[in-house]
Amino acid sequence: MTVGVREQPRGADSPRPRPGARPGLVGWLTGLAVLAGVGYRLWLLLRAAPPTNSDEATMGLAALHIARGEDFPVWFYGQHYMGTLEAYLAAPVFALAGGPSLLGLRLPTLALYALFLLLIWRLTLRLTGDRWFGLLMVALLALGSDRIVKNQLIAGGGYPEMNAAGAALALLAVDLATGRPGRRSADAGRPDGPTADTGRPGWRLARWAAWGLLAGLMIWVDPLVLPYVAATGAVLVGFCRRELWGAAGALLGAAAVLGAAPLLVHSLLTGRNPLHAVLAAGGANATAGWPDRLHGGLVLGPPLGMGFCAPGQCATWQLWWALALPLLLAIAAATAWRALRTPDLDPAGPAAVGPDVVSPRVAAAARLALVLAAAATLGAYTVSSSAGLTPVESSRYLSCLLISLPALLWPVWAAARHGLRPPETGRRGVGSTLARSVAVVLLAATLGTAANATWRAAQTVPATRAAEARHTELVSTLRQLGVRHVRAGYWTCNRLTFASAEQVVCAVVDDTLRPGFDRYPAYRREVDGAAAPAWVAPAGSPLAEVLDERQRSTPGSLDLVTIEGWRIYLPR
Repeated sequence: MTVGVREQPRGADSPRPRPGARPGLVGWLTGLAVLAGVGYRLWLLLRAAPPTNSDEATMGLAALHIARGEDFPVWFYGQHYMGTLEAYLAAPVFALAGGPSLLGLRLPTLALYALFLLLIWRLTLRLTGDRWFGLLMVALLALGSDRIVKNQLIAGGGYPEMNAAGAALALLAVDLATGRPGRRSADAGRPDGPTADTGRPGWRLARWAAWGLLAGLMIWVDPLVLPYVAATGAVLVGFCRRELWGAAGALLGAAAVLGAAPLLVHSLLTGRNPLHAVLAAGGANATAGWPDRLHGGLVLGPPLGMGFCAPGQCATWQLWWALALPLLLAIAAATAWRALRTPDLDPAGPAAVGPDVVSPRVAAAARLALVLAAAATLGAYTVSSSAGLTPVESSRYLSCLLISLPALLWPVWAAARHGLRPPETGRRGVGSTLARSVAVVLLAATLGTAANATWRAAQTVPATRAAEARHTELVSTLRQLGVRHVRAGYWTCNRLTFASAEQVVCAVVDDTLRPGFDRYPAYRREVDGAAAPAWVAPAGSPLAEVLDERQRSTPGSLDLVTIEGWRIYLPR
């Protein structure tokens, strides 16, 4: 699909929108797709899906402490990386609602998803000018497999905000590169045409500051998005290097320092290097064989991380995306590089085809940047031990690849609409028809596989809702029993403490009843100082078996209270 693909003039297939014109069919369909994506996720949230865990509860506890003014953590409790931006976003919700809740914790992540959807739509229009292709992107991203909705909705640190920030960085870079001083659009002199950015220096400086602030924030929040920071920054250097030597560069730098201030201040005060913690989390302290890394990173990783698999597993037929992704990366890079090497038809600026269109060279550079960022993300994940040790759960590290979808699928969409047209004839041959057929099949398979994974994920909602109801009953039972302090496993403790708004405080133990990993040490100190803490364990768990054995070996030492799914052991 690379040989002979002619770059279509962006916007040439659709009439130029008039100022104030009503949205046409594609506009209404795009709006419905946005509503469907947000509505589907709101439906999940109202049913306590996707299932929560103690890591998300840890972020909720940080938000609760911020809302009360008790603590203002820089990092996720218990570690020295992954900033707590989600906690600061949820804290006002808790304050307004009068207390913590899982829905309140996730409302900001739902808003971040909606923002990501709108930003990707806008970025797609800026890069291609094709509103139907924009609709395709919105429709594809409105779907949500098990792994996708977990990345987008669970406030476990970093993932919900990375995609929105990455799309915003790319869009800001495109706008700044297109409207750089000295360039005027072809319509700048027309009464109804756009004006050059040089006439709005305040807005331009604001864009520079916004790009710097977002880049700094992402350096603090999660380093997984750094390939997109670097790639979009390279676009700015390539097209706006002269500005970077002046006030714009100084403003960008100051805003970046402000965004990364929590990380910088904490590192200076403690002398700790957050990079070491990040490498340890990526498996630097463990080893995995290269066959396992390659299988987890290149075979399982792409379909799991990009939303083409059923909950927690990938069927063999769903692994086709692992073969398609490298080809799409190569084709998208080749077509973007070819377009970048082609001078603009109008040296004064972009063609006069509407406000959604940018210079073809800027658009090509941005698409190439997104492709390279995706390749760097995939490569970094593949060489990490996490890809070999925990490939299913660690596939979340590839969530940023969704930012690159417009660049990856644009050549396929162009081939599906136009085929291969030799520039000198403009006629379609056998090769053009074949390429068009392959492209249509690929797009249909992408949508179909993602839709199937979304349907499979939706089928798990009743079980998730039932499990959450059992946990709610556990909290209610502990309150009725007057239990204030408990010991439990890691995946029970902070979830229980958050669900009870700290009315029940939990300390972590392992399956041998020894002290475990407490992310918030104050809870352990409080439980250790209590007179007779209770024990809580999921029914059928190894911890429950150990406590049952203790009850049998020392009769009368523990009173057992059972509810569906849980066992509560009360010391006499």
